[in-house]
Amino acid sequence: MSRLVAWLEDYLLPLANKLGQTTWLVALRDAFVSVMPITIAGSIAVLVKSLIEAAKINLGWKTFAWIMQPLMLVSDVVWRGTFALFALFLSMSLGYHLAKSMEVDPIAGAIVSLSSLAMSIANLTKYHIGGKMVLLHHSFDISQFSTTGIFTAILFGTIGVSIFALCVKARFKLNLTTTLPYAEQMALDSLIPAIIAIFCVGMINFAFQTITGTFFGNWLLHSIQTPLVKLGQGFGMVLLVTLLVQVFAFFGINGLGVWAPLLDSIWLTAQNVNVTAVRNGKPASFIWVRGSFDSFAWFGGAGGTLMLIVAILLFSKRSDYRTIAKVALAPGVFNINEPIVLGLPVVLNPVYFIPFVLAPVVNVAFSYWVTLMGLVNPVQAAVPGIVPPIIGPFLACNYDWRAIVLCIVNMLIALAIWTPFVFAADKIADTNNPEPYFTRQY
Repeated sequence: MSRLVAWLEDYLLPLANKLGQTTWLVALRDAFVSVMPITIAGSIAVLVKSLIEAAKINLGWKTFAWIMQPLMLVSDVVWRGTFALFALFLSMSLGYHLAKSMEVDPIAGAIVSLSSLAMSIANLTKYHIGGKMVLLHHSFDISQFSTTGIFTAILFGTIGVSIFALCVKARFKLNLTTTLPYAEQMALDSLIPAIIAIFCVGMINFAFQTITGTFFGNWLLHSIQTPLVKLGQGFGMVLLVTLLVQVFAFFGINGLGVWAPLLDSIWLTAQNVNVTAVRNGKPASFIWVRGSFDSFAWFGGAGGTLMLIVAILLFSKRSDYRTIAKVALAPGVFNINEPIVLGLPVVLNPVYFIPFVLAPVVNVAFSYWVTLMGLVNPVQAAVPGIVPPIIGPFLACNYDWRAIVLCIVNMLIALAIWTPFVFAADKIADTNNPEPYFTRQY
């Protein structure tokens, strides 16, 4: 085991560090995190509407549903201002964080990114009227600003902001000697670079439309985004990402943070499609989405470390380990695992490498097939990460009681995987040192 950890430390750790420090990946991760209020608000709107409709259909509470009708209408309004415009908000957030990381005006970066998205999507809408398809020109289909525009927002936001930053650092700006307020000075300094960036993106889109006869955003959706999202539904792909997150986390690198661009661009896109489908009264389109990992594997944080805490409290005879577990229990219930991961520690601890990696992989594999067989609803609502296990899956699966059962079974599986290694850690510590065996600080 020590040889395996050493090999991973020598070959995988440098790669993980490089990925974790890549400017674009960090900016993309921060962009997805920044739009979390939009994601949660839109999901709450769906949950509220689903709860009222479920009470009306399943419980026969027609009077209650009638009274709650205004709340349902408000939920629709919230939806139109959140999920329906998800790519719009992501584009602005990405432009802001990318420009900030490049040390240029972030507000101008957000504007350039948003403009780049708008130029890259179709300005016509198709309607079916009387059996005929009618094209309405000079109008945007609002669906292009939802999850279908995520990859377009990422691609052209990156291109636009990169050109903008390059022009700023090349000092393409108006040189004025007058003293201006800060906001006006920043706007003037960004004027020429922003114009150049916007026109460059415009020329790219014009050339593509002229050559292919279609809009870049539509081509990107059907040629890249849709196949990638479908690829993310494969069992092997799901397990591979779970494994990578855990291995990175074992070395003290935020695996969820490093792989957030992949997790969010593929599985969050699928999750948003599910949320949209359920909101429109249709079945969920994808069996595995971003929230599936959190609901069925990462209770207590990456590694399912809440069950490590439980195992220590139930079986460990080491007073020092039990003290750490007691301190870490409350944060662990709310999916905060730093106290146990760094306090025990689990990070770089060879004894806990196998369960830290294996428990989430087994949980994900089991939950994937249970969901695929239709024994539990797919995740179809975004739930805040601090919502405790059992409650979180119940809400995420749109009030499906079977999600509670699946979560409990997964927690028991994880507990069974962690327990032998808790006994092993006790024996190793007692044999080698009466004091805590792992006292290194990471």
